[in-house]
Amino acid sequence: MKVLVIGGDGYCGWATALYLNKRGYEVGILDNLVRRHWDNELCVETLTPIAPIQHRLKRWNELTGKNIDLFIGDITNYEFLSKTLRQFEPEAIVHFGEQRSAPFSMIDREHAVMTQVNNVVGTLNILYAMKEDFPDCHLVKLGTMGEYGTPNIDIEEGYITIEHNGRKDTLPYPKQPGSMYHLSKVHDSHNIHFACRIWGLRATDLNQGVVYGVLTDETAMDDLLVNRLDYDGVFGTALNRFCVQAAVGHPLTVYGKGGQTRGFLDIRDTVRCVELAIATPAAPGEFRVFNQFTELFSVGDLARMVEKAGSEIGLKVEVKNLENPRIEKEEHYFNAKNTNLLDLGLEPHYLSNSLLDSLLNVAVKYKTRVDESQILPKVTWKR
Repeated sequence: MKVLVIGGDGYCGWATALYLNKRGYEVGILDNLVRRHWDNELCVETLTPIAPIQHRLKRWNELTGKNIDLFIGDITNYEFLSKTLRQFEPEAIVHFGEQRSAPFSMIDREHAVMTQVNNVVGTLNILYAMKEDFPDCHLVKLGTMGEYGTPNIDIEEGYITIEHNGRKDTLPYPKQPGSMYHLSKVHDSHNIHFACRIWGLRATDLNQGVVYGVLTDETAMDDLLVNRLDYDGVFGTALNRFCVQAAVGHPLTVYGKGGQTRGFLDIRDTVRCVELAIATPAAPGEFRVFNQFTELFSVGDLARMVEKAGSEIGLKVEVKNLENPRIEKEEHYFNAKNTNLLDLGLEPHYLSNSLLDSLLNVAVKYKTRVDESQILPKVTWKR
């Protein structure tokens, strides 16, 4: 099958592109490389050194004999996107090509507008390009569990059946996003749902939890293939951040009370979930929603797990609660369903001491690259 990975130079996209190509899929990467520009804007570098995309793909070919096509451009440019799709002719599109940081979207008005335009317009362009030229193509879109917020009821997978005034219907699950980024993903979901319902397109929305880890079988093959590992206060996610902080002896930065509970999953499960969605596509006119996570943890629990794992390999780890820069519930009910991907055959990698050891060892290996001035949060929701 021919699969176009949009955003294939990024954290989830790079690992997915290599994984699919290794398994026999004909893969193309479409990326505008803006994620590298945002590092420059923030004056921060990923913990692991990332080579130019052309060098990465050349090394992949040398090691495996496999080729991945590269298309450099912006999906908010409809002419470029349409031309690329007609050239590559994908049977499935995996869409990671969005600004994915909540703090980045909350820096100021300009970053909020840029996030919304980049994410919403890019996805709309994909939908129109599919409608015009590839109506049978299957869109696999990366959503986020953050669309749901933290309701005081169980979180279903995309839809909820309700009874009201004696009548019953199944409707999209109510959304309570917590940032301009998460809000853009809600807009995406509504637009994709509309396109499937009105135009008969097929799509799967993967509402992903917080991803951790850096190594997959493919990215571990060579230093030139290594994946990103962001630790800064803007793009770093909780567990990855904690492991880097532990490696350099910085207190683990738990925001507020630390009771914020979220869904988490290993990067190795991210790539497998995408493959499962591709292998069993949605039907024409169907908008499927899968909650893509394997375990639920509070931020405080994660910090204590890293503290324990770090001490066992000789690191001195301290946990420190900071004033929460975000506006969010710090103690709440959170019970989300995640059965659809398990039913398709996902065999999860659960968070274990061996995985924490591996992640901590990667952080220690590259700790000289850490800029400690980038660790503490600099963006607040209260401006």
